[in-house]
Amino acid sequence: MTAISDSQSHDNPAASLWAQCRAAVLLTIVGGAIDTIGFIALLGFFTAHVTGNLVLAGAALVKGGAGLWVKLGAIPLFIVTVMLAKMWIDRCNQSHKTLGWLFVAEAVFLSAFMLVGLYFDPLLDPGAGELALTGGLGLMALAIRNTASKTLIKHISPSTMMTGNTTQFGIDLSNFVRTFSREHGVAVLKSGSIVVGFVAGAFLGAVLYMRIGFWSVLPFTLAILYLASLAFRKQFI
Repeated sequence: MTAISDSQSHDNPAASLWAQCRAAVLLTIVGGAIDTIGFIALLGFFTAHVTGNLVLAGAALVKGGAGLWVKLGAIPLFIVTVMLAKMWIDRCNQSHKTLGWLFVAEAVFLSAFMLVGLYFDPLLDPGAGELALTGGLGLMALAIRNTASKTLIKHISPSTMMTGNTTQFGIDLSNFVRTFSREHGVAVLKSGSIVVGFVAGAFLGAVLYMRIGFWSVLPFTLAILYLASLAFRKQFI
């Protein structure tokens, strides 16, 4: 199984910068929004940022507090979901359709995350089974996304964690300041748009959740379905 490469973007030399950045920006907006919605609604549980759950689990282990088992349980659940997604990818032979179905699977789990959250809302106990179930569904959605990022769309920067992307933006900005060129300018726009997209998604997710609760997941689920349609039509760069 070969990854979808960025060579497709060179088929049309007149492709706009937005056409090249569209997928990455939308993915980071969704990643930032869902992680933020989950963090607020699930009392500090990260659906995408697994490292955050490890840090919080370590803090809870030392300082005490409810929810330790939920945060620790997120790790094997994430790993098992990645394993299953990778096994399915290995069995498929058309990368664009495989990517499309992975996005569909992500949208299904995001929908389940939203519906279960609506059913149990408000979640008040960080160690409750209801919170673990709700958070687990959101985490599985983003685990599928991360699997796609590491296999089929390796040419796109990770869309659920920003440390590496922010570092890249700093490097690109340094190169542009040192040597003004169109190439360096495009690099700054690409890496910068990813960081800005994540921040915008986090802000938008927080605002929407405070206004409409778990219904805030819906527009971002629709964005993933839009990307799935692009993948099925071989228009996902």
